[in-house]
Amino acid sequence: MIVIRYEGVIYRPPSEFDSLIIQATIGCPHNKCSFCNMYRDRRFKIRSVEQIKKDLEDAKGIYGEKLEKIFFSDGNTILMKTKDIIDILKYSKSLFPKLKRATMYGSAQYINLKSLDELKELRKHGLTRLHCGMESGDDEVLIKINKGYTGNEMIKAGKLIKDAGIELSLYYIVGLGGRELSANHAINSAKVINEIKPDFIRLRTLMPRIGTKLYEEYKKGDFKLLNPHEALKETKVLVNNLEEINTCLVSDHISNYWNIEGSLSRDKKDMIEEIDYAISLDLSNFRNPESGNL
Repeated sequence: MIVIRYEGVIYRPPSEFDSLIIQATIGCPHNKCSFCNMYRDRRFKIRSVEQIKKDLEDAKGIYGEKLEKIFFSDGNTILMKTKDIIDILKYSKSLFPKLKRATMYGSAQYINLKSLDELKELRKHGLTRLHCGMESGDDEVLIKINKGYTGNEMIKAGKLIKDAGIELSLYYIVGLGGRELSANHAINSAKVINEIKPDFIRLRTLMPRIGTKLYEEYKKGDFKLLNPHEALKETKVLVNNLEEINTCLVSDHISNYWNIEGSLSRDKKDMIEEIDYAISLDLSNFRNPESGNL
């Protein structure tokens, strides 16, 4: 990870581990999700194009022209004016002629503010991938976590990104519905994914974070955290309900109990068998569900 200047705690997808991190926006414009504490230390603002360009220039001065990947943080950088994103994409390419990938975060409600033509322009000028925290496709879960959109709005946003030719990496949080909504969370999320056909589905397993509303619900006993077997069974429900689409499922996070990954068009049966094997293991083989920065 290469960082020039950053305000607050650094957050980036694991798949951007070797990217240059340029903070184009600070914080998250929504910042109300009940499970998330990522941007509580900062107020959302959009940095000026001039500031962003200066960071890009500084990066070139330190690392030269050979950089191939840039991640424009923070949460929901897609909210920036389209013309400004295009400006920094073009400038990035002029500084780094070998640039192959430019990526950012974007949630459904902010993606849907863009037209298809705008998104196509972003792709034309070098936006290659969008990371989107879908979290769930179940409307009841989405309301409970205060995500800010519905499953249908997620489908609209996902299709816009795919139709624009931008790679889409969707995130699903195992256990986000608790025990009560586990099945619906998995089944309805699969329906949304099947409609969108994203390039990647990235699994995360819920670990309630101190300072969040969901953590307080968990401590009071109002939210029932899944144990490892229950989380794996939910993952199996999800995979079983996913069609054999051209999407790669990835477990690239330390929160997950087991590494389940493969192409849904090719490896679905193998992934189910791997989940069944993990479920057959004693619970002592897995981390404590209450571990991990609770």
